Amino acid sequence: MLALRNEKRRLAWALTGSGHYLRECLDIIHTLEDVDLFLSRAAAEVLQQYGYTHQVGRVFHDKTASAVPVELFYHGVYHTVVIAPTSSNTVAKMVCGISDNLVTNVYAQAGKCRVPTIVFACDTGPELESEAPRENFVMVYPRRIDLENIEKLKTFEATTVVADMKELDAAIRARLAWLNVSSS
Repeated sequence: MLALRNEKRRLAWALTGSGHYLRECLDIIHTLEDVDLFLSRAAAEVLQQYGYTHQVGRVFHDKTASAVPVELFYHGVYHTVVIAPTSSNTVAKMVCGISDNLVTNVYAQAGKCRVPTIVFACDTGPELESEAPRENFVMVYPRRIDLENIEKLKTFEATTVVADMKELDAAIRARLAWLNVSSS
């Protein structure tokens, strides 16, 4: 599959409605080149609520019922998808094959186009400290179903699930090195 008009293949990064390590994910995004950002409606709200900004050239918002931007996957524009941070709601939808918003459609189309996906799921342990808006931290206790869904997602083809920021950064760097793509 060839990218549109000799366009350099890019990394697609999707944000969900989770604030868990959102700032750290944005920090990683800002170190990368050739990244397109896909924002669910909830992600757009959370970015505003937390007061975070991004420095990415192309941003796709969840504004169409059929998730029009996923068409780019059919043209070979993306070499990798990162979904981070990933809310338990999005993980559950991905596990069940539901693609009813931009992020879940990105995941589905990446799979159908054999584009590997790296997922940083938020609910990875029995208890977590998570950042809340206005720099407050709260304890979060994922439900059994949330933890079970992460285990199921780990079995999906072309999907790498990571449990923390160190693993996320390492998985992205390993993928870029394998592709021989530089980061800034």
